Amino acid sequence: MRFAEAWRVAAGALRAARLRSALTVLGVAVGVASVMVLVAVGNGTRQEVAGTVSSLGSNLLLVVPGRMEVGMPTTSRLQLSDVDAIGRIVGDRDRVAATVASGETVLAGTAKTFTSVVGALDNSPRVLTRQLSAGTYLSRTDVDTARRVTVLGASVARTLFGTRNPVGAQVTVAGVRFRVIGVFAPLGQSLGVDRDDELHIPLTSAQRLLGTGRVDALAVRADAPEQLGDLGRRISAELSRRHPETEFSVVTQDQIVGVLDRVLGLLGGVLVAIAGISLLVSGVSVANIMLVSVRERVREIGLRKALGAGPADIAAQFLAEAVLLTCVGGLLGVGAGALGAALVDRLTPVPAVLTWWSMLLSLGVAAAVGVVFGVAPALRAARLDPVPALRTE
Repeated sequence: MRFAEAWRVAAGALRAARLRSALTVLGVAVGVASVMVLVAVGNGTRQEVAGTVSSLGSNLLLVVPGRMEVGMPTTSRLQLSDVDAIGRIVGDRDRVAATVASGETVLAGTAKTFTSVVGALDNSPRVLTRQLSAGTYLSRTDVDTARRVTVLGASVARTLFGTRNPVGAQVTVAGVRFRVIGVFAPLGQSLGVDRDDELHIPLTSAQRLLGTGRVDALAVRADAPEQLGDLGRRISAELSRRHPETEFSVVTQDQIVGVLDRVLGLLGGVLVAIAGISLLVSGVSVANIMLVSVRERVREIGLRKALGAGPADIAAQFLAEAVLLTCVGGLLGVGAGALGAALVDRLTPVPAVLTWWSMLLSLGVAAAVGVVFGVAPALRAARLDPVPALRTE
């Protein structure tokens, strides 16, 4: 049987059992669409994480207590004196930023919101690359004297003051009044987290407000990328000397992205494997419908063999039917997956980015499912004896 004839006969056989074929195609389409959407979400999440970390600026080292790979909470023993010590290693204290953070209720008149209160040094925007849309940032005097002034994130400013300019207004942070001196330029959301939902106050004011002397994290800006390795080792050694009972992680942006990428890759692999189960179920469904088709068409198979069709021709016909089922399902699944990924990206905070290879891979997997699960029914049809087959009612 010629190749084109095999596909024509296969299409006719599938049209003869429209409902059964449609249900099988639907199963394949759902499996392919699920895989595509999950791969798109994984790609989008990786790009979002990389973009968020890169937005902090280049040549940056982050210092946090504990081991980053483990991710277990660790009580910080960092102090402001550590900032001075690291500043001497770097050669410029202004290249070392420090923060302490807590979630607190903030009031402005009758408006109220719960937000992240970040105690910071005056050099934080320069080290972490942050822009203002109004007013000014904290000064060295504000930090040295623990002045009650604050810089609002764009979301906090919008929630508390609407369209009004908040600079010069008063807000109450955890029961203490602060004067607004500036507003950050908006950053937007990352993985569903509003990066503008925060306000900054002088680090010394935050320590007094929270009743603590700790510093949660440090950020150090190097002059050049090639300095990061040596600088990180020197900082780690100095902190280990000053706090021998505490372990610290000194990591670059690339290392942060690498750790998060491994975690996201593992999670994405699990999700894709779960979605792949639906493709496996679809494959079983294809095998089942083809075996039923062989059983129903025994007389037809016998007649074709009596007219000269060989076992290879019969096998090719039924294998073509199985592959046609899964390929149609694959094409529909690719379309549904592209639409689903676009809807997820537009309507949810989860980013989704489609790639051409994921679409080709999905189609290839769908075709492979048809081949793998169509072989057994095709071989069974090819092995039928034409004489008993012709006698079948």
